[in-house]
Amino acid sequence: MNATALEQALELTVPERLELVQALWDSIAARPEALPLSDRDRQLLDERIASYREKPELGSTWEEAVESIRRSR
Repeated sequence: MNATALEQALELTVPERLELVQALWDSIAARPEALPLSDRDRQLLDERIASYREKPELGSTWEEAVESIRRSR
């Protein structure tokens, strides 16, 4: 990114910048292969998947996780 592009982005309103961030994130998420996992990241994910499969009752739903985060604030 060049300085001009950054300066232009910073001139946007906050809602416009949030929209830009979302568009950028969506473009990254559309091509997950562009961000390969490290061996350590892959190992950690494999361990967590195995742990979940072994004892799924220890996991939380998305709603439970969000509520837990909100309560911790």
